[in-house]
Amino acid sequence: MSKLDFTKEYFTMKESDVVEYAKDVLDFFDKDSVLTCKEIGDGNLNYVFRVVDEKNEKSIIIKQAGPVARISDEFKVSPDRNRIESEILKIQHSLAPGLVPKVYHHDAIMNCCVMEDLSDHIILRTALLQHKKFPLLIDHITTYMVNTLLLTSDVVMEHKEKKELVKNFINPELSEISEDLVYTEPFFDCSRNDVFEPTEKLAEELFWNDEKFLLETAKLKFDFMTNAQCLIHGDLHSGSIFVKENSTKVIDPEFAFYGPAGYDVGNVIAHFVFALVNAEATMNDGQEKEDYLAWLKESILNLIDIFKYKFNKLWNEKVSERVAKYEGFKEYYLDRILSDTAAVTGLELCRRVIGLAHVKDITTIQDAVERAAAERFCLVFGKELIMNRDKITDGKNYLDLIESLKR
Repeated sequence: MSKLDFTKEYFTMKESDVVEYAKDVLDFFDKDSVLTCKEIGDGNLNYVFRVVDEKNEKSIIIKQAGPVARISDEFKVSPDRNRIESEILKIQHSLAPGLVPKVYHHDAIMNCCVMEDLSDHIILRTALLQHKKFPLLIDHITTYMVNTLLLTSDVVMEHKEKKELVKNFINPELSEISEDLVYTEPFFDCSRNDVFEPTEKLAEELFWNDEKFLLETAKLKFDFMTNAQCLIHGDLHSGSIFVKENSTKVIDPEFAFYGPAGYDVGNVIAHFVFALVNAEATMNDGQEKEDYLAWLKESILNLIDIFKYKFNKLWNEKVSERVAKYEGFKEYYLDRILSDTAAVTGLELCRRVIGLAHVKDITTIQDAVERAAAERFCLVFGKELIMNRDKITDGKNYLDLIESLKR
């Protein structure tokens, strides 16, 4: 076979190509390395390869972006997202050290990013479905969110520098996916939606025929499109977080752009709610179930309350904009984030049930009656959060609403 040329033009690599790429392009493995490669990606967009030196026990991840999404070739997506992801990870590593993987190399021709292998971690969604607890997770993820969100905003950054970042991370193709799949398509009878048959009538009643509700989603969509508040991850769910007992790593920031801070916080909360409804539906009654549900509820409570505490503390330490120091402005600013957080939690709960992209927390519930009940809870809870978002300001508000809507 002729030697591949990785310097001229892009092509989608296979496992054997990646081994050759690692040998020829990267200065990572030893000369006597014995390399193997496996494609391990299970996301909707990219190809993820794990390359292992079986002889010297070294490994890396090579993530390649293609011109279309893996979930559907209807989504034409710019491979520039790989450049965005590489640069974002470097920025986040400086702002939240140890909470994102290290980036070793970015290749603009092959549209791939070479990064730290996290195979000693587990995807958070998988861990939650296995009913595992992580005592440091909420501390880590709140630190990550506060640091990456507040420190990239106008209240801290020099404004021209921040505007340069806004330009550099304009991400129109992936932002459009969020605009469509999160804010638009779930709320009408869109042909691309994938609705569990027992849930379809409820979706019609709760959303598609409620003009007051639809107006609120329109307001939220335009805020998402126009509020360049800070550098957000843009897809911060339990499938984008790796964990082990003493470590948390946030991955996949390819949807990143300058948007509303509450978008990231709300996504994290929503996926703890998905874990909660899954545990309610699938675990056998008993002490183990009670303990796990209690831990998930405590996590939801602390996600909000610890985020608020750390946000206030970091604001007091780092705020540089003069007018942001006026009495009452910090409270106003944080209240807006918390309102957006509640709304996005609700949007994510709804769109993952009645939109195109589902979550295993719901789809793996085997009992049809239990799944329908779980979906109903998510939709009703989600709508309440969206419609009453200005009143949902602390962790207890979420737990009180959960208890009031218990199946």
